[in-house]
Amino acid sequence: MATRLTSPISNGRTPGLTGAQPRYLQLAQTLYNEIESGKYPIGALVPTEFDLCEQFGVSRFTAREAVKRLVQLGMVVRQPGVGTRVCARTANASYNQNITGVADLYQYATDTTLSIDRRETVEIEPAQAEMLEGSRGETWLHMHGRRFTSGQALPICVTELWLHPAFRSIKGLTGRLDRAVHAIVEEQFGESIGSVEQEIRAVLLDRDAATSLDAPLHSAGLKVVRRYRNRRGQLIEHTTSVHPADRFHYTTTFQRDWQMAGAEAAAEPAARKAAK
Repeated sequence: MATRLTSPISNGRTPGLTGAQPRYLQLAQTLYNEIESGKYPIGALVPTEFDLCEQFGVSRFTAREAVKRLVQLGMVVRQPGVGTRVCARTANASYNQNITGVADLYQYATDTTLSIDRRETVEIEPAQAEMLEGSRGETWLHMHGRRFTSGQALPICVTELWLHPAFRSIKGLTGRLDRAVHAIVEEQFGESIGSVEQEIRAVLLDRDAATSLDAPLHSAGLKVVRRYRNRRGQLIEHTTSVHPADRFHYTTTFQRDWQMAGAEAAAEPAARKAAK
């Protein structure tokens, strides 16, 4: 009996260079095999999009989509200013979000799709005003949606989003979005994000979240609250996302300040000398 080979790249279909498979999936399959074989070990950088274009004779779009697929499988992470680094030799069923700065939040929105289920303008009550740092009676844009990764039927989170009254007339926030909402705000209103505050806590999925996520009631989840501020420190966007524990994991990369480390190292001999 013949054995049918399957791959996470093609969502269970037989891998290979077939006419029915998009070119970016063919390239993703090749990179998947090379990572799995150890050609690119954990910690190594895979070729840049430019290098992939040259090596395989593909477009920049094809190279970008192939790498995006590996990101979604949790095998590589993008590190701004460094490259795309291997973090696992096999695919992970959950989505891995690697954060080193605000730019990674833009990338997260590009690597996934937010499906807007409900959009309305809401006159906020006192409790909401406190959360949004606004005043009772202000009218904020309020949205609910679910976020998906390519090839996965179940959502990786449900998201509640509030947008400042100044931007409630924003266009394009319907259907399925593959861009960050704050990027659209910057594009349409010229309001740039200066900082993002983030809180993460463990939760149990309530009935609404469990139903929307098609997950067991009271199963483990991860709640992520983000506050997007402009350069003046004003809150312009507030999001709350709830993830099932088995579909999402979070990675943070800390970069050492080598200038500061060098100054500390240089100060140590002088301090020892002064102490003698």
